[in-house]
Amino acid sequence: MHRITFLPALLFATQACWIATAAAEPLTIKLPPETAALKPSSLPGYALAQQKCSTCHSADYINFQPPGMSLEQWTAEAGKMKNTYGAPISDEDVSIIGAYLAATYGSAHDNDAGVQAASYPSKTEATPVAKNDAMSLLQNNACLSCHAVDHKVVGPSYHEVAAKYAGDAQGLEKVTSSIQQGGSGKWGNVPMPAFAQLKADDLKKLATFILEQ
Repeated sequence: MHRITFLPALLFATQACWIATAAAEPLTIKLPPETAALKPSSLPGYALAQQKCSTCHSADYINFQPPGMSLEQWTAEAGKMKNTYGAPISDEDVSIIGAYLAATYGSAHDNDAGVQAASYPSKTEATPVAKNDAMSLLQNNACLSCHAVDHKVVGPSYHEVAAKYAGDAQGLEKVTSSIQQGGSGKWGNVPMPAFAQLKADDLKKLATFILEQ
C-alpha cells in the first residue's frame, strides 16, 4: 500500500521540479534581420524618414499602404504618426516626410509645386538658445527615442558612451563620426541611422554633450 501511494507522489514531485526549472529559464526571441529599406530619393524627406521613421517601424509599413496616395493623404499619414502614436517629429518634419512619401510611393512627383514647397519650407533664423542647446538637438532629431543619459533604451546610455571613450584623445572625433555616419556593431546589432544633414557645429555640440555625461 505504501509503495502504491509513493509512486504518484514521486511523479508529482518530479513534475513540479521540471515546471520550476522551465519557469526559471529565460525566454528569448530572435527576430530576423531587417532587410526592408526605403526607396532612395533626392528629396530631403528621404534622409529624414531614415532617421526618424525607422526608429519605430520597418519600411515595410509603407508598402502596406494603398497605392497611388496623394500628397495630402501621405502627409496625413505622417501626421498620424506624430499626433496619434507620439512620434518625435515636428510639423515641419511631417510635411517634408509626407512630400517624400507622396513622390516616391504615391501619385505625386518630385518637381510638383506642392512637393517642392513642402520639402523646402522657408526658414526663419532660430534663436541662439535653440541653436546652441544640445538638449534641443537631441529632441529635434529623435535621439532620445533610442538613448537616455543614464540608462540603456534601444542604444547605449550616454554614460556608457562617455565611459567607453574616457581618456581617448580621438573620442570626440569618433563620436562625432558615429553620429554623422551612423552604423551598427559597436553596441549591438541594432543599426543607428546617419545624421549627415546636421551641421558640423551641431555634430560637435552633440558629441561634446555625450562625452561630458
